[in-house]
Amino acid sequence: MLLVKFAQESWHIVTHTLTMSESDAVLAVLSLIDITLTGNLLLMVLFAGYENFVSKMDVQDHEDRPEWMGKVDFAGLKLKLIASIVAISGINLLKNFMALEPGKMVPGTDQQLFWMVVIHLVFIASGVMLAFMDKIAASTNGHR
Repeated sequence: MLLVKFAQESWHIVTHTLTMSESDAVLAVLSLIDITLTGNLLLMVLFAGYENFVSKMDVQDHEDRPEWMGKVDFAGLKLKLIASIVAISGINLLKNFMALEPGKMVPGTDQQLFWMVVIHLVFIASGVMLAFMDKIAASTNGHR
């Protein structure tokens, strides 16, 4: 589904390149980046989750094997997951801010943007707390 959306957005960019404004072009590229990050997040969770909880994948000598495969434990997966969520949230927030027309605030938009910023900040705070908890856990396990 993500591949179809990526192709659809790419086609939209190609067919409207000459008529797009600069901000529309930036928004279109941000949409492609957002779709790519979401797809990467999905693949990372699938592969790392399988390796951590089901079975090791025997692809050691394959040339297309990702560098992180087999090295990402559950704590690393949590941090990569929250970092990807923060990046996706930030891109969506930027897209919404860029879509605003100067001087034309639609009723309810300011409240919606406020809550988007709050949720983004909660994601950031959650990531910092997870990293801090993992650091504490690693230091207490190393001193036993």
